[in-house]
Amino acid sequence: MTTSDPALLTLTELAAAIRAKQVSSVEITEALLERIAAWQPATNAFVRIEAEEALALARAADEALARGETKGPLHGVPLAHKDMFYSAGKPVGCGTKLREGWIASTTSTAIARLEAAGAFRLGALHMSECAYNPTGHNPYLGHAHNPWDGTRITGGSSSGSGAAVAARLTPAALGSDTGGSIRLPAHFCGVTGLKTTFGRVSRANALPLSFTLDTVGPLARTAEDCALIMAAMSGSDPLDPATDGMPAWNAAKATRSPQGMTIGLPSSYYVDDLEPEVAAALDRALETFAELGVNIVKVDLPDQTLVASAGLIILAVEATSTHIAGLRERPEVYGDWVRARLENGLAYSAIEYLDALRWRGPALAAHLAAIEGVDAVIAPASREVAPTIAATDVGGPNAEATIIAITRFMRPVNFLGLPGLVVPAGQGETGMPIGLQLIGRPFGDETLTALGTAFQSVTDHHKRVPSLP
Repeated sequence: MTTSDPALLTLTELAAAIRAKQVSSVEITEALLERIAAWQPATNAFVRIEAEEALALARAADEALARGETKGPLHGVPLAHKDMFYSAGKPVGCGTKLREGWIASTTSTAIARLEAAGAFRLGALHMSECAYNPTGHNPYLGHAHNPWDGTRITGGSSSGSGAAVAARLTPAALGSDTGGSIRLPAHFCGVTGLKTTFGRVSRANALPLSFTLDTVGPLARTAEDCALIMAAMSGSDPLDPATDGMPAWNAAKATRSPQGMTIGLPSSYYVDDLEPEVAAALDRALETFAELGVNIVKVDLPDQTLVASAGLIILAVEATSTHIAGLRERPEVYGDWVRARLENGLAYSAIEYLDALRWRGPALAAHLAAIEGVDAVIAPASREVAPTIAATDVGGPNAEATIIAITRFMRPVNFLGLPGLVVPAGQGETGMPIGLQLIGRPFGDETLTALGTAFQSVTDHHKRVPSLP
């Protein structure tokens, strides 16, 4: 082990240390539970902590290892996930009063695959209401708080996942990304997050929001950790037709050298109106990749404003369709923000929705033509570091403008179905994290983790740990 505190190990280090019997599953579980108890009042990262059950599963994992039995590469590793992934027999709140007291009868395919690899649950993590808010606000659960500064947002909707991984309360966590819900918390909380290619990971038995945009992916401390999670859970699943024919994870591609790869820097949109500290982090990252032997070229992408707008129409209509029964029968249980967004979805016509869907193929073709010969596009995850909770709260004088600004670089990736990896790349003047986004080609998730792993092998931004207030 590289540290005396097992809670500070990366997922990859921890899994290896357990298998080598350098640390027991019980020891790491106890260490994490101790940190959770200390950090929970400051972050509100967990909605349920399953301490007794987790310790029992840890003891069973240690006993199995003593007999020479291991379930898989994640044997004995405790994890916690966004409270939208079903586990049979357990409550799943999905951040909403609509699910109060609801018990799942099935288990999410993603969770089942992680458990088959040897992982088990510590509990369930905070999320924005119905996975439909990019800030981490939740009027039902109380807001999530950024572990670097409790007055600031975590990003959403995978708010608890970002906060818990950053505070070292879990070595990794699952999130979902429909309009930036993995990448924004990764950027604001200073962790690594992978928005997967659409269909690469099964969404079966997880809360739906937008059936043509929803994706499942990991938040962890490193790109290497994200690859470890992906190796366990990606691939085809008959319960989710979107995964039909999807390839299994290719470990060789996920670890290949970046030497000779090409990264494209957009000439506009993603580099417009950046806060100076974000622009400086982007420049430093480009220098780092060049030193790693990566070619840097300029790319002229199609109008990303149009791409983002088409994604917004699809998300609005499909989210409203998902929640139409609740809107009609129990509108009062939704928070003001989410209810207003769902009602806005009623304003779009079927023609507008279908036109946006029809345009997806031509838009993707135009994007791929623009990045011919490029392995990934680099861009900021957001134009600024995490704003305050107050500045983004419902009813604030500039809340809507602030939220539009911080989510600007998210939606094109979702509309096009592309993978996107956010890695920590610096910090602002106030010490808040800055993340950069690598946007891949379809099914190029492994290329992103290879680039991210190489970047993190020569930088230490991902090693920063927040201090308890």
